[in-house]
Amino acid sequence: MKFPIIVPSSIFFLLVSCSAPESRNEEFHEEQGTDPVIMAYYVPERDYQPEKIPVEKLTHIIYSFTHVIDGEMKFGKPEVAGPKLEALVRQKERNPDLKVMIACGGWGADGFSDMALTEESRAKFINSAHDFIQKYQLDGMDMDWEYPGISGAGTKARPEDTKNFTALMKGLREMLDTFESPKVLTFASAGWKRYYDHIEVNEVMKYANYTNVMTYDQVSGVSIYTGHHTPLGDVTSEEIVGTPFHDHLDSLFKAGESPDPNPESVEKIVTFLISEGVDPKQIVIGAAFYGRAWKGVPPVNHGLYQLSRGLHIGWSAYHHIRKTFEPDTNYVRFWDEKAKAPFMYNERDSIMISYDDTVSVALKTRYAMDRQLGGIMFWELGNDTKERGSLLDAIYEAAQK
Repeated sequence: MKFPIIVPSSIFFLLVSCSAPESRNEEFHEEQGTDPVIMAYYVPERDYQPEKIPVEKLTHIIYSFTHVIDGEMKFGKPEVAGPKLEALVRQKERNPDLKVMIACGGWGADGFSDMALTEESRAKFINSAHDFIQKYQLDGMDMDWEYPGISGAGTKARPEDTKNFTALMKGLREMLDTFESPKVLTFASAGWKRYYDHIEVNEVMKYANYTNVMTYDQVSGVSIYTGHHTPLGDVTSEEIVGTPFHDHLDSLFKAGESPDPNPESVEKIVTFLISEGVDPKQIVIGAAFYGRAWKGVPPVNHGLYQLSRGLHIGWSAYHHIRKTFEPDTNYVRFWDEKAKAPFMYNERDSIMISYDDTVSVALKTRYAMDRQLGGIMFWELGNDTKERGSLLDAIYEAAQK
């Protein structure tokens, strides 16, 4: 694999300004064929053993995260993260087709609005991203700006973010197209409609290979109402009438705080994106390798769509759920046929858990294939069990059928 020579920032910006942004993007899609992508976001584990990462079952792995630091894409601690990323890239020896990418941002990461504000500030960031990708010999990058035009966790947002995000993605695409080998550009998008009021989705999709739709946290970590946080199936407001969760969503809708009284789901946002003109092949849906647990949940409807006394666990890695909750006979697994999602309820301790399991992630994978979507991604690989029959195993096996 060959990589371009590093050039000074001023010269580099002139080069990318003269490139053809869509040609290499189209070339990449032609190379991908019809098989679904299996993208893993990955945060290095405490016991980091890259040689044990199941890269043979992945098409892409996205190392998380870099941040916007002084207007550039950087690691907060490059002396720690850099060698780990290099070790991950070396795992391509076990899967030469694997695309190793870098994510920038994440929940609560700030600096994006200022970075994207002007042509000069965008160029500074884009140049740093070019140098970063070349240094670590990466196959692309993922923009995880949460969110343009909407403050996530107190991050700065301004109305100009909408146009500036488009310009940023255009500049990144042009930069990536200067490399000799095709590079992948993705961005993490929200699984709810209001996000798309603040981005020019059809313009952005001219430059991105995929939008990685975060179809999890659909019931947030601050909600006192229980619900499915990562459901596949579309559930309407009418179908949950009489539950506290319905009344909560309805009150937000009537107050103008939500444009929709219906629960969120994979099916719902995919239908919306396709209706907006997004190419299905560019849509990658999300699975959650973690769950949420609520306490003080009454036994009505086995704890689903009820008012709780708050969170019992803000998030719990799937390997913890597999080890601690699944074998515990006090936790009974239920399946919601409409939402196409599992949940567990412990009546003795009044605890309800929403999560993805091997059945639901396999269904999501088949759904992506049946709808001819780009594929499936998940947050995040380190949360999976190391035992046989993992979530990744379920996804990989479903994708082979």
